[in-house]
Amino acid sequence: MRMSRVALLALTMFALAGCGVLRDSETAGTEPGVKPAAPRPASDVESLLLYFQYIKGLPVAELGKEHDNARQAYAKARSEFNRVRLAMVLSQPNTPFNDGPRALELLEPVAKSQRAPLHGLAFLLSAHIQEQKRLDGNVQDLQHKLDELKSLERSLSERDQSNVRKQR
Repeated sequence: MRMSRVALLALTMFALAGCGVLRDSETAGTEPGVKPAAPRPASDVESLLLYFQYIKGLPVAELGKEHDNARQAYAKARSEFNRVRLAMVLSQPNTPFNDGPRALELLEPVAKSQRAPLHGLAFLLSAHIQEQKRLDGNVQDLQHKLDELKSLERSLSERDQSNVRKQR
């Protein structure tokens, strides 16, 4: 049983990695899917994990289309699946639509509900986004300190140059 599940996951990941994600005509533009001939993920969690892997490899322009698809799907059906899916897209760094606070807001009800089928994934994604926010804050603090040190270095250098000129 375990081996067949691992094989199923590996085959699905291979299909997604090589060919991208294809959609049925009925769900085109709103639901992530896999090739029609490929094995289907066993659960929503597996499907969303494969989706996350898929969007991580997309160029920003295509990721913008995925953002629109995820927003539309969530607008049509505010399911846990669509919440987590949209949060995944919103959490992608270096994109014009990156919005950690909105992603956390979407994940909150799922992450707080122990009985939600996607609780574990939502909790993990929330923790990841919060950690990224903390790290971004640390980078900003370090950049500010570096800028202050550079400014201090410039003023000390200017003072030293002024003293050298006065001594001549």
